[in-house]
Amino acid sequence: MKLNLKGKTAIITGAAAGIGEATVKLLAREGTNVVCNDISESGLRVVKDIQSTGGEAIFVRGDISDEGFVQQLVSDTIEKYNQLDILVNNAGIVIPGRVDNTSSEDWNRTMEVNVRGVYLVSRFAIPHLRKTQGVIINVASAVALMGAKDRAAYTASKGALVALTRAMAVDHMDDKIRVNCICPGTTDTPSLKDRLAKLPNPEAARKQFIERQPLKRFGQSEEIAGGILYLVQAEFCTGTCLSVDGGMAI
Repeated sequence: MKLNLKGKTAIITGAAAGIGEATVKLLAREGTNVVCNDISESGLRVVKDIQSTGGEAIFVRGDISDEGFVQQLVSDTIEKYNQLDILVNNAGIVIPGRVDNTSSEDWNRTMEVNVRGVYLVSRFAIPHLRKTQGVIINVASAVALMGAKDRAAYTASKGALVALTRAMAVDHMDDKIRVNCICPGTTDTPSLKDRLAKLPNPEAARKQFIERQPLKRFGQSEEIAGGILYLVQAEFCTGTCLSVDGGMAI
């Protein structure tokens, strides 16, 4: 059964660009009140875009690895909309490196944002999601299901999200809260462009990245957002890990 999202309220972290931006705009078109979180002020642009087309959105800027901020994020959502139905844990960072050349600082920061952030936002959202029998979507990655060169901390963090999703799905079954995750393949986002720009030959690196894709192209943010929308509305799915990766994990 397809869930009607009109009048529902969603928090989406990492909403200022890429998959997060595409997701908030898609949910807004479905009639959802969207609370856009990001550490970047560019989230304001996303909110203005939504409001200009008649959608309902607010922006709450801050770092999801900060417990005090996360409490405020959820509090602001309830104060504004009086309910919470959907949580999309999308915010994340990518710091390249192997185990032997990743600093403790980079490892810890990756885990703080990619894993602790998901834990914190979920922790404070769940009491409100119990009331609405809501849904949580964790954005993991195709690398959680396969090896990826020079991505040790990132891969470990996304693997943790796959396992955490299943644990949460079991823990909150009786609460009628569904918990799913999506595993995107390499997606053509501003974050990817920034990472490629730091390499010695960005254009050659881009071609190399595309060549490793079975479908010989990058995913688009809107395609990943479509997968997230499916998991939000698919009422028979919980503990599901949906690969939207162009065949990357085959």
